[in-house]
Amino acid sequence: MRCPHQNLAENKMKKNYKMTISYDGTRYYGWEHQPGQEMTIQGKLEKVLSRMVDAPADKPVTVIGAGRTDAGVHARAMTANVLLDTPKSEKEILAYMNRYLPEDISVNELTQCADRFHSRFKAHGKTYQYTCWYGENKPVFDRKYVTVLDRMPDIGRMREAAAHIIGMHDFRSFCGNSHMKKSTVRVVDRIEIRHSGPYIRLTIHGNGFLQNMVRIIMGTLLEVGYGKRQPEDIPALLEAKDRSLAGPTAPASGLCLMEVDY
Repeated sequence: MRCPHQNLAENKMKKNYKMTISYDGTRYYGWEHQPGQEMTIQGKLEKVLSRMVDAPADKPVTVIGAGRTDAGVHARAMTANVLLDTPKSEKEILAYMNRYLPEDISVNELTQCADRFHSRFKAHGKTYQYTCWYGENKPVFDRKYVTVLDRMPDIGRMREAAAHIIGMHDFRSFCGNSHMKKSTVRVVDRIEIRHSGPYIRLTIHGNGFLQNMVRIIMGTLLEVGYGKRQPEDIPALLEAKDRSLAGPTAPASGLCLMEVDY
C-alpha cells in the first residue's frame, strides 16, 4: 500500500499544465473516462500522456476537464489540466500529444500553470453553440456538426421564448438527469439566435450547464418555433421543475463547446 505522504511528495515533483483542446465528438462516448470504454476524449488523452511519462499501469496520468460533454458532442476549445513529471518542454509535450492522438483530437495550446489551477473548479462560465440546418440541399460537408430540420421554424418566436430563459433559474425542467441531487440552479446571461443562409445558430453563455441542458433548451425552442408551444409558456415550464414537460433533447451532433471562461 502506498503511503499518503509518498503520493504528496510525488505530486510536489509534478508540474501543472493547462491545455486547450479541440475535438470532433462524433465517434466518442463523451469526454469522461469510462471503465472498459476506450472511446472517450479523456481516455485518449490519458493514454497518450501515460505512455509519454511511462506511468505504471496502476497509476495512469489523470486529465481534468472543464466539463463533461456528452457522447457525440464536439468542442472547439475545451480546457483541461494535468500534473506531469517530465523533462520535456511545453513545446515537446504538445508535439508528442498531437503526434500520437487520433486525427479528430487536437491539443491547440499547452502551458505550465499555477499549481492551484483546476480546469473545472476555476471555470466561471462556458459558451456553447447549437447549429441547425434547413435548406433544399443536403449539408454534405457539415453533416456531422449540424441538426437537419425538415421545416423552417419561426426565429422570432424562438428569440421571444429564449428571452425568458435568461437569468438565474432552477433549470430542473431542462436537466437530462432525473436523479440529480445537487442544485439545478444556474445562471444563463446570454442567448443569441442567428439565421444565416441555411444555418440557424443558437449561442448560449452561462455559469454552468446541467446534463443535456443546452440540447433540451434547443429542442424546446424549436417546438416554440414550430408553433407547438407559446413563447410565454417558458416561465411556467421553468417553475414546474419537471423534465417531462419540456421539449425533446436535440441531437448531439449540433452541439459544440466553444469556450471556457476563467
